[in-house]
Amino acid sequence: MSLPCSNDTSAHSPLLRFLILVTLTVIVVAVWYLVRYHLSDDGEIRWFAPESACDLQQGACKTTLDGLGDDLRFELGVQGPVQALEVLPLTVTLDGLPSRSAVVEFVGRDLEMGLHRFPLSHEDGALRGEGQVGLCTQAAMAWRANVVVDTPQGRLGTWFDFIVERGG
Repeated sequence: MSLPCSNDTSAHSPLLRFLILVTLTVIVVAVWYLVRYHLSDDGEIRWFAPESACDLQQGACKTTLDGLGDDLRFELGVQGPVQALEVLPLTVTLDGLPSRSAVVEFVGRDLEMGLHRFPLSHEDGALRGEGQVGLCTQAAMAWRANVVVDTPQGRLGTWFDFIVERGG
């Protein structure tokens, strides 16, 4: 005794085609995302630790770029406490190393505060621009200034920590 075999796939054909199309779309999006992530410049930054015991609110801070024999200096352009939403003149200088561009990003160290990224441009032998720290949600908030410079040796980065106290 044999079981009847149905060859009627026409009822399932549109559903099967739709599922194949959805699967292929998901695969294409996943591959695009992976290729974009792999080719992005974010992973190519060489990070250098800043010198300890530096207070950006008292003046410029520097990082020695080990192996390159150069120093990167960063200055907020204020003397004294940094206020939230205050426009800060940002200055980056590199001793002996040419640069193409620079970006400063302010990041909340203990609390996500959104994207605060400020490009700098060449002016008077340095990279200059303006930026501002976002509105603080705490009485004293820890911030980090990530500084990334594009040079012939690649993208070089460092960071500087500082505290912003909410005015009262």
